Amino acid sequence: MTHNVLVIDTATPAVTAAVVVRGDGLAVAGERITLDARAHAETLTPNVVAAVADAGLTMADLDAVVVGCGPGPFTGLRVGMATAAAYGHALKLPVYGVCSLDAIGIETSGDVLVVTDARRREVYWARYRDGVRIEGPDVAAAVDVPIGDAETVAGSPEHTAMFALNRIGPAYPTATGLVAAIVDWDAEPEPLVPLYLRRPDAKTLAERGVLR
Repeated sequence: MTHNVLVIDTATPAVTAAVVVRGDGLAVAGERITLDARAHAETLTPNVVAAVADAGLTMADLDAVVVGCGPGPFTGLRVGMATAAAYGHALKLPVYGVCSLDAIGIETSGDVLVVTDARRREVYWARYRDGVRIEGPDVAAAVDVPIGDAETVAGSPEHTAMFALNRIGPAYPTATGLVAAIVDWDAEPEPLVPLYLRRPDAKTLAERGVLR
């Protein structure tokens, strides 16, 4: 039996929407990716619609939703997770959340450091051994990231270049990686929890001392 999984990730500049067919293996049936860190809200829904059409399916043919829960910037991450939750609610589908770094790390072997852009001259990072996360996720300046036994680094090209390690792919969370990161498809999905790892830049009036 096969299952059609809608996959969404907006934790990085890659605004990803795809349909992955889960059966004996994983196969991407339709995919749209837009590289634009400032266009998550504008491009995600069109990408979803196009990916489903590319797969030759309708929304009624979907069986589950998988979404990257970061770490990532507050606004972009919120767009992807809210969209995934909305599709799950409207279509009465289970929605599974995945650490977006795991979608990169699971497609690597050996001791690997995975990094993505955290802005403010920092990176989100996690370390993996044969595709399994052994440390992180966390956020830090590149010089403060504990490399440990990592021999290679994967993730966004401009940030992997900050480390004196051999660079490997993938650069961004992949659709198959996000689906592969789900450990138990028969279990009830946990509530979606965004991995911001730090507070958003915006502050409430109370936090700014305007309200007392």
